[in-house]
Amino acid sequence: MIPSDWTWPVFVVVAAAAQTVRNATQRRISGTAGTLGATYARFVYGLPFAVIFLIALVAVRGMPALPGWTYLAWTAVAALAQVLATICLLGAMGRSFAFAIALSNTAPVQVAIFAFVILGEPLTPPVVLSVLAVTAGTILLSWPRKGTPADLRSIALGLGSGALFSLASVGYRGATTSSGMDFLMAASVTLVVAQGLQSIGMTFWLLRRAPDDLKAVFAGWKVSLLAGSTGAFASLLWFCAYAIETVARVRTLAVIEILFAQLVSLRIFREGTSARELIGLALVVAGIVLVVNA
Repeated sequence: MIPSDWTWPVFVVVAAAAQTVRNATQRRISGTAGTLGATYARFVYGLPFAVIFLIALVAVRGMPALPGWTYLAWTAVAALAQVLATICLLGAMGRSFAFAIALSNTAPVQVAIFAFVILGEPLTPPVVLSVLAVTAGTILLSWPRKGTPADLRSIALGLGSGALFSLASVGYRGATTSSGMDFLMAASVTLVVAQGLQSIGMTFWLLRRAPDDLKAVFAGWKVSLLAGSTGAFASLLWFCAYAIETVARVRTLAVIEILFAQLVSLRIFREGTSARELIGLALVVAGIVLVVNA
């Protein structure tokens, strides 16, 4: 299966929209199940959807060759980084939904550096320019409003989530490209392996450290099911994009999630938007246009 030049941007935009729904749902879950419980919900409830899709794909196209240890190492590191990043992101949402999403999307600069150092992906001038525009816009979006004290804990958690999501992105890019499969099969297998590891690991952790949060996740299964299904769908599309395009371009376009988050923040959580934030949004949009046409 050979993707067209516009396949990966479509994957990223749809994934960002689905991820916004998942993040908003997880924020609701964290109110009853805590940060760890909300993180766990997206993985354990997403795993059945991932398995069903992989079984259907194998039934149509046949069983792929099993990937090697390098693939498993990439996937394990990425899965752990993704869990930690999600925990940090949900922690940062205590201040503002849009604020947390904006800070987590400082990832373009970090991921471009990580991808250059670890994967050897080139940094072309258009990509660098788009990364800088997006980063400047993100800083304006996440800057504390006048009269609002800086929440250092939320800022640290938001930036930490961006760094960890960057590492996860590089890991999943390394996994999908080293799997020896086409992009759709690589993404499907990686999704099952990653969410399987995440679900098993977090189940044991919560059983020992936070059993009440574990009970709350299953008690509120309807909301958790929405988080899991949208999370699995978004991750599948992210992995498809990573298998096709460089991490720097994928993560830079991914900041379109900030636009979706602003809509959710305004419409659902009733969190307003200032003039400075509108300028930040304009820079983010400019950066997105640059990276798509780079």
